[in-house]
Amino acid sequence: MAAKAQEFSSVWTRPQRQRRDQPALSREQIVSEALALLDTEGYDALSMRKLGTRLNAGATSLYTHVTNKDEILELVIDEAFGEVHEPATIAPENWRADLLALGRDVRDTVLRHPWMSTAITGAGLAYLGPNLMRLSNAMLATLEAAGFDDGEADRASNAFWAFVLGSAGTETAMLTSVSRSGLSEQEWFAKMMAVSEQAVRGYPHVAKRYGVYRELDPTQSRSDFFDSELGLILDGLEFRRDRAK
Repeated sequence: MAAKAQEFSSVWTRPQRQRRDQPALSREQIVSEALALLDTEGYDALSMRKLGTRLNAGATSLYTHVTNKDEILELVIDEAFGEVHEPATIAPENWRADLLALGRDVRDTVLRHPWMSTAITGAGLAYLGPNLMRLSNAMLATLEAAGFDDGEADRASNAFWAFVLGSAGTETAMLTSVSRSGLSEQEWFAKMMAVSEQAVRGYPHVAKRYGVYRELDPTQSRSDFFDSELGLILDGLEFRRDRAK
């Protein structure tokens, strides 16, 4: 006999419930406390038991609102994305500047909440949250106004998110290493470069780039590289749009 398929459920579409046998614990309280815990103690610190203790409630009380830790992460990820601003108006001529600004804002948000880079890889339905929906809707509206058809706008949106979240995740990992080292970013960078220059010997195309990187301000270059790399994606999108005309 075939096993019964597990019911597919989402925290975003399931009606919120209230238990009558205890003081109300709201979803907003849970999300706020989970966000504070993640920001102060990191991704690995989050558990249903620990969160319940911080809320002065048993872990079972949390299950009134969520079925597991993954759903808490979906809620908190979306809460953090609430800090990201969408374009105030949709103007076709401003599409590149608007997407660059959006990318910068997403990057800044991930860097403020470094746990997001880990959490989002396992939160498969986070994209259904209202803030991520809001941002995705604004991005698609921007691309459509700029002249991309539905298919191209969809692919462009996917490429944008893949780059921005991937880039911010790599940056977060590096900054975590810096923090753990006890060094300043400049000090850590200098030591990392000394080790890297040994490792790249024998790889001339890689090695010549390290000669340039040695003189960079690591903090400023992180921001400059992000803008430049996102610019490459925008260049490609603009070329494809103009070629299709």
